[in-house]
Amino acid sequence: MLSCNRPAVFLSLAVLLTSLTACANAPIAKNLEQSLAADPRLQNNSDVFGESKNNDPQTSSNTSTIQLPPEFPKDIPLYPNAKLEAVTPVADSESQISTRWQSSDPSNFITSFYRNQLQTNNWQILQQPTDDVGGTFKAQRGDLVVNISIQAKSVTNAGPNQPQTATELLIEYLPNSPTTAQNPENVPQPGDTQFIGPVPPANLATEPQNTPDSQVTPNTSSATQEFSDLNNAPPELRQHIQDLAQLGVFSGESGSNKSIDASSQQFAPAKTITRREYASWLVAANNAMYANNPAKQIRLATANTQPAFSDVSPKDASFPAIQGLAEAGLIPSSLSGDATAVLFRPDAPLTREQLVLWKLPLDTRQALPAANLEAVKQTWGFQDVGKIDPKALRAVLADFQNGEQSTIRRVFGYTTLFQPKKPVTRAEAAAALWYFGTQGEGISAVEALKLKRPPT
Repeated sequence: MLSCNRPAVFLSLAVLLTSLTACANAPIAKNLEQSLAADPRLQNNSDVFGESKNNDPQTSSNTSTIQLPPEFPKDIPLYPNAKLEAVTPVADSESQISTRWQSSDPSNFITSFYRNQLQTNNWQILQQPTDDVGGTFKAQRGDLVVNISIQAKSVTNAGPNQPQTATELLIEYLPNSPTTAQNPENVPQPGDTQFIGPVPPANLATEPQNTPDSQVTPNTSSATQEFSDLNNAPPELRQHIQDLAQLGVFSGESGSNKSIDASSQQFAPAKTITRREYASWLVAANNAMYANNPAKQIRLATANTQPAFSDVSPKDASFPAIQGLAEAGLIPSSLSGDATAVLFRPDAPLTREQLVLWKLPLDTRQALPAANLEAVKQTWGFQDVGKIDPKALRAVLADFQNGEQSTIRRVFGYTTLFQPKKPVTRAEAAAALWYFGTQGEGISAVEALKLKRPPT
C-alpha cells in the first residue's frame, strides 16, 4: 500500500516547492520560513549541549596573556593554580619587580605550599606568617631576595555556583649584588685567623665595631634569627635558644665548622653537639654577654701561636677559640699542667661533665673549691656520683652553690642521676650558655640584649 502512494507524495512536495518559489516574497512564505528557521537563542547558549563558555576569571583557565619578565628568576617557586594578572615595578625602587597573581584556592593551601617549597629548596627564611591563613614570606637564596604576600579576598562578581573567595599573591623580587648579600657591612668574616665569633647574618644590617682583630664582636642586630624546628626542642629550653640567637652566638661558624644551616634555618636541637661547636659557642656567648666589659672577655689566639693540641692546627677555623680557652686555663691542656691532654678531639661528642667543667670557671671567676665524692653526693644526691671524672667533681660541686642559677638545674631540671658521660644535645648546650655568673651576681642573655648599644 505504501508503494502505491509514493507518486502522490512526490507530487504534493513538488506543488509545495513550486508555490514557495513562486511566492517567495509573499507574507505567507515569510511566516513559513521563520517557523522552520533555527532558534537564535541556541547560538548564544551552548550549555544545552553540555559546553560552557563562562568567562568568569575564577573558573576560567589559568592561561594569561600577561607574561613574566624574561629575567624572572627560575628559583622562585610559583603556585601551580594561580593566574598572573599584572607585572609592575615597585614604587620607589629602580630594580624591584612586583608580580600579582590570583587563585581560587584557599589561602591556607597556598601558605602551606610556599612554606614547604622555601624550606625544601634551601631558602633562608627571614620572615614568615605566624599561621596558615596568610601573611608575608621574606626569603633569600644566594644574591636573590624575594617577598611573597598571600591575602584572601572576596569575589564580588562570582556566580551562584562559583567560589565566593579567592587568594591574591604578590611576588616581589630584588636581585642583590653577591658582595652585598654575603657581607653587607664589609665586617670581618668568621674563619679568619684573626677573628672568630658572632657575625651578623648576611641579610641584616649591623653596627660596625672598631674592636681588635683578636676580640669576638657580638652581633648587634636587633633582628632575631629564626629557626623552623624549635618545636623539636624541650619547651623549657626554646626561649634560651632564641635569646642566644638574637645575641648572635650561633652566627659565627663557617666552613666545615658550621653547625647551623643558614639556608634552611634548622637548629637541630636534639642533635648531639661536638666539643668543637661547644667551644665556639662558649667563647661567643661569654664575649657577647660581656660586650661592654673587655676584662671578662676571652682573648682569642692568633695563627702564629704554638698549638696546645696536636689535632687542632692554626689552620682550623675553630683554632682561635679552642686555643684561647686553653691559654686561659678554662679547658684541660698541657698549658694547665695536664700532660695527658695532648688531643682535644674536636669532633667527639660533648659530655655532661665536660659541659660543666668548661663553663663553671666563667661563672665563678675564681678557683673552684676542693671536692670529693662524699661532698658531691651529700649536696646533689646523685646516685652515680662515682662515675664523675675527678677533674669535673670540683665544677659540679661549685655549680650546686649557684642555687637556682645552677647550670645543671637549668639544663637538666631535677634529677638524681647526673649521667656524666652522656652526650649533650644542642638545645641543652644553648641553655647552659644562657646565663653567666653566680646566683647573686651574673648576667643572662635577656639582660645582655637590653645592654646592647644602639646602632649609630
